[in-house]
Amino acid sequence: SRCKMTRSAFVSCLASLVLFSAFAETAEIKVDLKLAGGDFVSGERIRGIVDIANSSPEKISVGYSNSEDRFFVEVFRASDMTQLSKVGKSPFVARFVLQSSEGQKLETFLGDHYGLREPSHSLAKPVLVHNGVRYEGAVRAFDVVDGIRLVSAVQMFKNHKGLQREFVLSYWSRNHSEHVFLSANDSGTSDRKWETRDLGPILRLENPSLSVMPSGEVVVLHRLNQDQFVRSEFWSLPKALEFRIRETVRDPETAGTARVRELYKEGGIKPKENPWWKFW
Repeated sequence: SRCKMTRSAFVSCLASLVLFSAFAETAEIKVDLKLAGGDFVSGERIRGIVDIANSSPEKISVGYSNSEDRFFVEVFRASDMTQLSKVGKSPFVARFVLQSSEGQKLETFLGDHYGLREPSHSLAKPVLVHNGVRYEGAVRAFDVVDGIRLVSAVQMFKNHKGLQREFVLSYWSRNHSEHVFLSANDSGTSDRKWETRDLGPILRLENPSLSVMPSGEVVVLHRLNQDQFVRSEFWSLPKALEFRIRETVRDPETAGTARVRELYKEGGIKPKENPWWKFW
């Protein structure tokens, strides 16, 4: 129905228009956060993908020296909705500019910004502040777990007495299969906790092996399937822990049988026929 232009009706119509305008403006900028999973083993960086769509007529700019807009992710403890304090001043995402009708996906790691190593149930909410208005995305729930311990090993450093590093292999369910994880924590002269690495799916027919070499190489060998192992190698120094290589290797017990099958398959090498007199 039309609004008649009396004073009270005008005020009512104006209020309706303001509310509609605010709703439309909110819908013009959409922010979303999708986490890589629902469970993360303690020490993982907790990867997520931020999706921002700008359907407004204005430009969005975040992270540049002249940027007035801001993006961040708020994290709450689910049990009492206490908001966690951010650690450090690094940005949540790489800097970006979105013109009208543009969108972008950006990577973020919640573990880089919040103390999320202890087992917990948490909630994450992405927020974009544009022209003083908060645009919030849906709240995402996630858990931090210890993982189920498999094997461990300790590294000592010859020229850094008092420093030792404990490596632990654990497993946890991810993407409908069990994955193996490598964590590392220092003790003694350092209390640094290193990033936990997902080494991929594991078939737990036997425990994986974890070897620490005097030269600093750390080698993990775990079974991928009935016929293959995965070999992961890291370089561990007093102030560094770096991933070097990941390769798939054949199980030596099944590789020979597989090779024979390949040789004698159709079109392959045929068995040699011995003359009859060879048997006399």
